[in-house]
Amino acid sequence: MRLLGRSAAVAAAGALLAGCAGGPGGGGGAISDDKVVLAVLTDQSGVYADLSGKNAVEAVKMAVADFKAKYGDKAVTENIEVIGADHQNKPEVANSKAQELYDRQQADLILDVPTSSAALAVANVAKTKKKIFIDVGAATTELTGKQCNKYTFHYGYNSYMLAHGTGTALTKDGAKNWYLVYPDYAFGQDMEKTFQASIEAAGGKVVKSDPTPFPNDNFSTFLLKAPDLDPKPQVLGALQAGGDLVNLVKQYNEYKLRDKGVNLAVGLMFLTDIHSLGPDAMAGTRFTDFWYWNADENNRAWADKFHAKTGTRPTAVHAADYSAALQYLEAVQRGGTDKADDVVAQLEGHKVDDIFTATGTIRAEDHLLTHDAYLAEVKPSSEVKEPWDYEKIVSTIPAAEAFQQPDPACKL
Repeated sequence: MRLLGRSAAVAAAGALLAGCAGGPGGGGGAISDDKVVLAVLTDQSGVYADLSGKNAVEAVKMAVADFKAKYGDKAVTENIEVIGADHQNKPEVANSKAQELYDRQQADLILDVPTSSAALAVANVAKTKKKIFIDVGAATTELTGKQCNKYTFHYGYNSYMLAHGTGTALTKDGAKNWYLVYPDYAFGQDMEKTFQASIEAAGGKVVKSDPTPFPNDNFSTFLLKAPDLDPKPQVLGALQAGGDLVNLVKQYNEYKLRDKGVNLAVGLMFLTDIHSLGPDAMAGTRFTDFWYWNADENNRAWADKFHAKTGTRPTAVHAADYSAALQYLEAVQRGGTDKADDVVAQLEGHKVDDIFTATGTIRAEDHLLTHDAYLAEVKPSSEVKEPWDYEKIVSTIPAAEAFQQPDPACKL
């Protein structure tokens, strides 16, 4: 009787799994609308377009192609659609676009979303709609802090990681007095707070910190006063990103602040920023990175495929977008459904081992992906062996040090 009962149970389980399979010959309503829709909401024309932008869409398409190649006709569904939208770095636009993507275009997942104010707006929509959002492009720790929610995940990096890499390392190396300039919106405000805390914890002092307009193409007011502050800062901590950072560094070099004893530290920099400026404009500058295309053979192999599609090398954001999309699809495959609550359960606590990270864990407590990060240095052009090979990895920051502990304010 026990054998008969076990056989019946196995048969029932097999029937259930067959019903959950949404691929060819599957069905059973496990996949909503008979397809999975991945939406990449990004900056397609503004200051973050190069580091993310339309190539983020291509990275997600690469994840879909690799997922289909892995599972073939055993994939939970063969119908996977990738769509892109532009939020223009405006939270009100991000809010309306997210609602449109979830409601009218049946998006099961929104990805990317650089600009912290826009990301927080999308997180709120995800919470209301009970749809999944995996942010890659924003840095604010609020996404896994008091503004966390069950349906939002934070993937790639955050301001804590950046501050406890660059800020801590440079202060311990002797940069005791800092002048911080930061973009005046959620990302910059969070960066200023975390950098100040890490600098002071390492024995340094923030002489002054100033908010700057966002976006901005003229930083002269802030740069020109730096050498005259009392005490004189040894380091200008530039907490801008993308096009804003490019503009600031050009003007920093134009005003010859390094010759006046004010060195430059960058809170957040991407490969595309170095490419826009040229490596000599940033040579010797240290910063925290969370993925580099030429760090090892696996990264390079994927970067070669990306280059073949886009004509450029991927930033860390592009690699994280690929990974986030792939891990979402793997969660759908494991659960046999794209129902948001079930996918959340599959993602929580999951170990991530792909081209983006071999040390990743999606924390169940706050939905933050933790992983190793890197202290990097920009090479001078004399050390650049091939186009886009601009970074030297100085040291690895273990995941436990790179990211903050779960915030008690986060109530999923």
